Amino acid sequence: MKMERSSGTDWIGLGLRAIKGGGVVVGMVVDEGVPRIVLSTFIPTAASDDRLALEPYRAAYEMQRGPHGGASAQAVAAVAEGHKRQCALATRGLGDIVCKLHNTGYQQIVAALLVNRAGWIIDTLAYSLAWPEHVPIAEGLAVRDALRFACGRHALEVAELDEKSLHELASKQLRLSPHDLDIRLKSLGATAGRPWRKEQKLACLSAWVTLTARQRC
Repeated sequence: MKMERSSGTDWIGLGLRAIKGGGVVVGMVVDEGVPRIVLSTFIPTAASDDRLALEPYRAAYEMQRGPHGGASAQAVAAVAEGHKRQCALATRGLGDIVCKLHNTGYQQIVAALLVNRAGWIIDTLAYSLAWPEHVPIAEGLAVRDALRFACGRHALEVAELDEKSLHELASKQLRLSPHDLDIRLKSLGATAGRPWRKEQKLACLSAWVTLTARQRC
């Protein structure tokens, strides 16, 4: 969607939701309590022909194991390289967005990064090698780490929100019933354009909640 120039609001919220291959980004402003979508886009963390950046843990899972079934040196190096490429692309993509926002008059940016309750996973590679169903979870965590890294490189203020409890938090923070919240999200999606799937709605809601909280400070 075309990015509109700032109408004078001080802050813009960027909701970030990790998916395979990159991050969904929805930017919004809240003018006198009224939310408005400014951008809805995608930050890639892997080139189309770069499997190592797209799914580093899947690549590692398919490699020969090290002693006692653990990660081999080759797998450790592959994951590290995949992470490096993901972080580089995320930093570049987010930098482009930040630059466009600044050029259109949005100077104060707060990022809302969606997370889940997987903080107990300390060794993501060992976790991914333990069971094939763990691999997609590890891939999502890697993309999220790349988005977090990119926010840090661009010195953005970041709020991390638990995805599971986001709707409950939003209902309280925005003072809207779950039904009214869904209606508002659908209405906002009509202005953002396609795609407007679950991932975009979550990113939008995280930005809305974070920005509203920030403006009340």
